[in-house]
Amino acid sequence: MSENIEDLSIQWVEEDGTVSVKEIDKFVLSKGSWTTIMFLYQDRDRRSGEYSPAKVRIVRYQKRSGRYMPQSKFNISSGKQARKIIEILSQWYADSDSDSDSTDD
Repeated sequence: MSENIEDLSIQWVEEDGTVSVKEIDKFVLSKGSWTTIMFLYQDRDRRSGEYSPAKVRIVRYQKRSGRYMPQSKFNISSGKQARKIIEILSQWYADSDSDSDSTDD
């Protein structure tokens, strides 16, 4: 794994040079000894060679011995699922005073 947050990636290249997981973007949600990163990515279908619609993976890393190691991950596999998560989170936080909430930023 990596020593720097900037170098963390979920892009996966096969031995033949084929990119099987293409990282499109990433956003660091929190930094520190426990770091959370949200990745936008596409999987490549082995049969057709086409890439899937964009998906999201949220990965939690722990820094041990100077290196970030993945500890857990959650995949959002469709736009429908993403919109439902957004809807529920918006409901849960609609009435909260989000300006006074503490964050891991």
